[in-house]
Order: sequence, then structure tokens, then C-alpha cells
Amino acid sequence: MTLIEPKIETLLDETENDRFLLCSIASHRAHDINDMLRGQRDRAIQLQTAVEVARASNKKPLSIAFDEIAKEEVSFDPETIDAANH
Repeated sequence: MTLIEPKIETLLDETENDRFLLCSIASHRAHDINDMLRGQRDRAIQLQTAVEVARASNKKPLSIAFDEIAKEEVSFDPETIDAANH
């Protein structure tokens, strides 16, 4: 048995109990995080070895996004999200 944090109930509470909204917000945020990490990684590789860079990024972008959603660090505009999903 594995423990998953944050719990799905917490994430759904932050997204109006809408699983599709949760997926949409998390995937958009993970994409942004991935872009930021890729840029950081490119700069870091110029200064460090690849092994040091790999050790520094121990969390996946989607995990970071879920943590941010649970901590209410990510918000959304219902009108913008609805328009983007249709």
C-alpha cells in the first residue's frame, strides 16, 4: 500500500470536486513547471555536471503541481478554464 500526498479529496476540494478541472489545472501547471525546469537545467548544465543536475530535481513536475494545488498556491479563472476546455 502506498500513501499518496496530497490526497485526492484535498485536490478535489480545491477544484470544485471536478476531476476534469483538476486534470486540466494540474497538467497546465506541470507543463509550465517542466518548461521552467528545462530552462534551469540548460543553465545548470553549463555550470555543473549532469549527475548533479539530476540529483537536484527529485520531484516530477506533476507532483509539484499537485502540491501547489493542495496548498492553494495555484488559482484558476472558471471562465478562462471553461473556454480553454471547449
